[in-house]
Amino acid sequence: MHESELRMSEGEFRMFAELVRGHCGLHFGPETRFLLERRIERRMRELSVPSFAAYHLELRQAGVSGGELGRLIDEITTNETYFFRERRQLLALVDEILPEAMLQRRERGGGPVTVWSAGCASGEEPYTIVIMAMEAGLDPAANLRVYAADISRRMLQRARQGTYRESAFRETDAGLRARYFAEKDGQWRISDDVKKHVDFLHLNLLDRGKVALLGALDVILCRNVLIYFDMERKRQVISTFEDKLRPGGHLLLGHSESLLNLTTSLELRHLRQDMVYRKPLPGLRAPAADPYHAAAAQALRRVEEGR
Repeated sequence: MHESELRMSEGEFRMFAELVRGHCGLHFGPETRFLLERRIERRMRELSVPSFAAYHLELRQAGVSGGELGRLIDEITTNETYFFRERRQLLALVDEILPEAMLQRRERGGGPVTVWSAGCASGEEPYTIVIMAMEAGLDPAANLRVYAADISRRMLQRARQGTYRESAFRETDAGLRARYFAEKDGQWRISDDVKKHVDFLHLNLLDRGKVALLGALDVILCRNVLIYFDMERKRQVISTFEDKLRPGGHLLLGHSESLLNLTTSLELRHLRQDMVYRKPLPGLRAPAADPYHAAAAQALRRVEEGR
């Protein structure tokens, strides 16, 4: 196979885009055709598959359980993250949401607060949550249960290893890195005291059956993930989140994301540090005249319309 021979036709692009979208919700529009072509081609060369059509047929015949589709997803997904990303939102989580959830837990008879990092990539987000909780004086073993899931097995392997390069610490204080990581050969390995508090699992957000295994949740973080989904799959995932959250539970999205045109079941809540979404408690609704909610909704609408 010579590089000049491998060009994806419009029909082939639509076939692959639909296959990936149907499997895990990732949306590839026409503007991403070259990116998808190059990444699929890379996998084809590893397998010595002669054409895009032949590889597509191979994926179809193997099915979801065949394993190759998962390896292709590893190849085409983008996983850009770092420790303490969007710090103000994480401060809202640790300083306001977690204490409130712990109080609610005690009123229901106790147990740890359950947090799910959906789309955790290489693990920086869930590990950051544990670090910040420890810094705030919480005992993760008693107060928290952190789940972290991703569709990429390759990313989950890196997350479980817990070893990171310098670029992962662009927002990390030197003191925190010294406390919770050990340096060796130019890489930093996270402390076992942090690692042991995160349960990693392979999970497709469209697989409601497997998501159900997580049980009821107090907090879901799905930050900068839905931007890769089309509207239909976004609604599907948000519906799953609504079902999984306990009444009073919170959903944290990325700063460029909102629930406009997706659902009205979750209310926008303005905390001291940031804005988040909450599943209302029975009989409790957000005040209609709250100026914070009106201003926040207007700002999010402008972001959504500008994309």
